[in-house]
Amino acid sequence: MRRQIGNVLSGFYLTACYIFILLPVAVLILFSFQDGRLAVPPFKGPTLAWYVTAFSNDRMMDGLINSLMVGVGSSAISVMLGFLAAYGISRYEFPARRLLQGVIILPLAVSYLLVGMGLLVTLSSIGLGPSLWMVVIGHVVINMPLAFAICLAQLGEHQRKIEWAAKDLGASTFRVLTQVTMPMIAPALVAAFCLCFTLSWDEFIIAFLVTRFDVTLPIVIWTMLRGGLSPQTNAVGSFIFLCSILMLVAVEFLLFRKRRT
Repeated sequence: MRRQIGNVLSGFYLTACYIFILLPVAVLILFSFQDGRLAVPPFKGPTLAWYVTAFSNDRMMDGLINSLMVGVGSSAISVMLGFLAAYGISRYEFPARRLLQGVIILPLAVSYLLVGMGLLVTLSSIGLGPSLWMVVIGHVVINMPLAFAICLAQLGEHQRKIEWAAKDLGASTFRVLTQVTMPMIAPALVAAFCLCFTLSWDEFIIAFLVTRFDVTLPIVIWTMLRGGLSPQTNAVGSFIFLCSILMLVAVEFLLFRKRRT
């Protein structure tokens, strides 16, 4: 009887958590099909007019493309730098190694506002203006420590022994990195890339501080929300959520195929 009661309570608690997390997303998707100018009850629809309007909005599409470029570029650089830093710290002994590890992870504890303001002051001091390249740099600053922590957690003794075996067989360090180490921790690299991309896609403060005319999608949505709620912004949010789900399914499919192989 106690076990049954515990199972019922656990199921109720899990269901409540999922409702709490997914209900705002469900409401967002529902009112993206609202047949009216206000994204508030009662629901009138369904209609795809707001999706057509959103995809016909040049400023929104430019923001979407800018966010994709910034997200992919900053995530790729973050994973590359994080992996190389994690490999060097885990495989080589040198003075102040632990101190360096702490310094690399330190940006995780720094506010995005401070990172954005510091980057803006630095740009002004060297005569560079705000641009998407500066957003990429800012996102690398905040995402590289995360990629570093994920990669460092996967570089254990098992991989080290396999790397030694490859070097004994005549493989160079570059070949060991690209053909032995990276394939072994490929799931961690993919996970780090996806997480960095998600954080970069949603980031607002740094992008707001270091851009001027070419802005990312969160800034475009923020500008639109200043005029009030609109089914058009709901349509864009629903599209982003769909892209996130598709990316998650694709990653799970690739990793599942890798595990089966």
